[in-house]
Amino acid sequence: MHKVIISDTSCLIILTKIGEFDLLRQLYKVVTITQTIFLEFGDELPHWIEIENASDSYRQQLLELQVDAGEASAIALALEMTDAILIIDDWKGRQVAERLGLSVTGTLGVIIKA
Repeated sequence: MHKVIISDTSCLIILTKIGEFDLLRQLYKVVTITQTIFLEFGDELPHWIEIENASDSYRQQLLELQVDAGEASAIALALEMTDAILIIDDWKGRQVAERLGLSVTGTLGVIIKA
């Protein structure tokens, strides 16, 4: 079974700004984001980015006490997946995700992997 790749907003913005947005597709084929992240990103999405939201909104609300809404939505969604990798750059968000047992990488990790 392939891993589900969930991206936070910062990765999308950074890769767009440096003209390397397609790296995500080349490396992972499909990337999942939440509706909150889509709204934060505020740009058109290619067909290979899927939007999915966590079903446990209460968990997401609890996470929002520690990190911003986009990060909370991505972490909450990753917690519901059996084999997810979360692309998140914010240090506090990474700490929360790692404490919860999630596999994380950042935009730099994506670039290095490419």
